[in-house]
Amino acid sequence: MAEPKLFELNNGTIQLKLSNFGCTITSLLIPDKHGKLADVVLGFDTLDPYLKGDAPYFGCVVGRVANRVKDGKFSLDGVHYSLPINNPPNSLHGGHKGFDKVIWEVAEYNQGDSPSITFKYHSRDGEEGYPGSVSFTATYTLTSKTTLTLEMEGVPENKPTPINLAQHTYWNLSGHNSGTILDHTIQISANHITPVDQNSIPTGEITPVKGTPFDFTTESKIGSRIHEIGIGYDHNYVLDCGDEKSNGLKHAAKLKDPISKRVLDLWTNAPGVQFYTANYVNGVIGKGGAVYEKHGAACLETQGFPNAINQPNFPSVVVRPGEKYKHSMLFEFSAE
Repeated sequence: MAEPKLFELNNGTIQLKLSNFGCTITSLLIPDKHGKLADVVLGFDTLDPYLKGDAPYFGCVVGRVANRVKDGKFSLDGVHYSLPINNPPNSLHGGHKGFDKVIWEVAEYNQGDSPSITFKYHSRDGEEGYPGSVSFTATYTLTSKTTLTLEMEGVPENKPTPINLAQHTYWNLSGHNSGTILDHTIQISANHITPVDQNSIPTGEITPVKGTPFDFTTESKIGSRIHEIGIGYDHNYVLDCGDEKSNGLKHAAKLKDPISKRVLDLWTNAPGVQFYTANYVNGVIGKGGAVYEKHGAACLETQGFPNAINQPNFPSVVVRPGEKYKHSMLFEFSAE
């Protein structure tokens, strides 16, 4: 049985620490415009709090299905499935023991100019209520001095199944211990969101952001209109207006810290991104004794749409035997 361990990828500019427990990014040091390094992700100094379940999904890969499934129920090809209700009344991020709480095997670990690590996990038929066995891999690579990529794949072996993995890092580009991100600016390449009901389940509508506090088509301060939408942002944005790279990845979001001038540009092949402003983080004691509070970070979880398995008008998250689930993310760091 594999043990939970910490690994490092370091290319001289970016220093990344991660664990095979949940494919979790525990620390990420990137330079500001003066070359000064800061750790820009929330987390813990040791693996113990992750293993104990103290982390509100800090830095991990969530699955088999990220986000919420309404009432923990769905039907596929006429068969009804029930999932654990771990976020009443819904099932969230794969259930009680989603992919963030399992030990992945280290399949490959390369140091050198573009260091990388590949984790793999075999999810069995019926695990947390999901149908079919699936082989998963997640590969983190420092592809250049200032870029990190994550490639996630899933191959169903015997039954069709919903698959929707997401990377759940909590970003604070000022440094993980520097208070709220309300002064960060963000631009999200989305003209639409999928609005939600009182239980955070999409209603099935796809509505324009124009003229609403959800409009980040042009760069604006995260905190400028946050008070208009309850406790904060926790919404799926429809990635429908971003630039595209030659490899087919679309621009999802640009997050910027006005103080350090650090910038994160996020690119993906996923149809949506969950923009979440750490609304439920409340006095978590993290690295170096830092206390993480509400709005202390922003999550940008590229994903299939939440509850897509129950919404026929959303892009399908069903993957059938003979097909392959592929989800790419590219994190481009710079300083302006």
